[in-house]
Amino acid sequence: MNRYITTTLPYVNADPHIGNALEFVQADVLARAWRLAGDEVFFNTGTDEHGQKILQAAEKAGKSVQEYVDHYSNEFKKLGTELDLSYDAFIRTTNPEHYGAAQEMWCRCSDAGDIYKKSYSGTYCVGCEAYKTEKELSPEGKCVLHPSLTPEVISEENYFFRFSTYEKQLLAYLEQERSIVPDWRREEAITFVKQGLEDFSISREKARLSWGVPVPGDETQVMYVWFDALTNYISTLGWPEDADGKFQKFWNEGKVLQVAGKDQVRFQSLMWQAMLMSAQVKNTDQVFYHGFINSGGQRMSKSLGNVINPYELTKKYGTDATRYLLLRHVHPFEDSDITWERLDEWYTANLVNGLGNLVARVMKLAEQYVDAPKPFVKKVSDTVYTELNNFKFNEGLNLIFMQVGVADGIMTEKEPFKKLKSDNQTEREEGMETLNLILGFVVSIANDLAPFLPNTSVAILDAVAANKKPENLFPRLTA
Repeated sequence: MNRYITTTLPYVNADPHIGNALEFVQADVLARAWRLAGDEVFFNTGTDEHGQKILQAAEKAGKSVQEYVDHYSNEFKKLGTELDLSYDAFIRTTNPEHYGAAQEMWCRCSDAGDIYKKSYSGTYCVGCEAYKTEKELSPEGKCVLHPSLTPEVISEENYFFRFSTYEKQLLAYLEQERSIVPDWRREEAITFVKQGLEDFSISREKARLSWGVPVPGDETQVMYVWFDALTNYISTLGWPEDADGKFQKFWNEGKVLQVAGKDQVRFQSLMWQAMLMSAQVKNTDQVFYHGFINSGGQRMSKSLGNVINPYELTKKYGTDATRYLLLRHVHPFEDSDITWERLDEWYTANLVNGLGNLVARVMKLAEQYVDAPKPFVKKVSDTVYTELNNFKFNEGLNLIFMQVGVADGIMTEKEPFKKLKSDNQTEREEGMETLNLILGFVVSIANDLAPFLPNTSVAILDAVAANKKPENLFPRLTA
């Protein structure tokens, strides 16, 4: 099967945060698992680099906008390396080929009669880069997503997209049970559509915002950042020319999955899908929405001092351990709460004392008593693969660490380390039988870890193949 998977594109007005790391790693695990299953996969990520917030942030930093976005885009590329992401494309919305695709999307929607121009006055949230309806504001008149910002009332002439004409088509699309995971996010989208859709602004006056993709045929306007950025999902595949055939192969003929945060339902499953319908391009097959990460019962905030930086995670625990912590101890659908204290506990109990200790003990015995290692097949088990296809990363890892627990239990109960030293041949044979059994568990664990902790998986399988105890997989934390 051909599969296409993409994250959302992080907005480059700040350093990468732990939520970005979560989304990247979730997408990477799926891409790796599908490749291991024999699928051909195209994995996309990148950076969203237009809009008012970025222009203002660059001015505040005293940098040119291009210099500013270059810096932060590179930070996200570095994070990809730090997390060992296996993406096939890193697209920037400032790439010339993306400009062309965004303008083609505009022209197709315009040709369909879905773009019109009108004067408009509305409440605008700079944080969301969007006009807000009354129902999207708190009783105090603040954006519920950015309560610290004061929305502006702006009057200008903009182009609008006829969102309202796609209510029936969007409801038909959302009736497909797997169009959104988890299902309650799908119900949320359906409710939003049934409440009535309002046409949304898709341009800004160039006099007020110069940093954006020019509107075709109108030099006074630039595209609204969301209209521009959403097109990345197909521009990265070479749409519309499709010179290499990637769009046909992975979008039209493949299964398309988008990974996004829970606050993206309106944009990814409604606005973007309506744009695709207007442009007569196939809709996304499925969008998976993850929850947010909080710390100490509160949303992470610089002012509260509870922000956990992904680079701090990899520095303290290492790349694979960071992937483990995000995938097993952050719920895939719900919001999760983590603290440094909990992270330390999980790392020490499950990786240092659990998996790392098991592999070290077993391979030390194998190095001493096994003459030649048995051949093994590299394959993710069906049970773990099923959990991944249901986006239950935590449950997949739970299954793996159940095997760690079972193997530890056998080691404790059967005591092969004692029997292998015995002068009694029967006891030695029993010890070898137990050791071979536990070695089988170790191979199974390593195979199942391949999409989650790729380097750890390789290190364990290499150790089994060489019949040697590996270097310490997970060092103990120092004070």
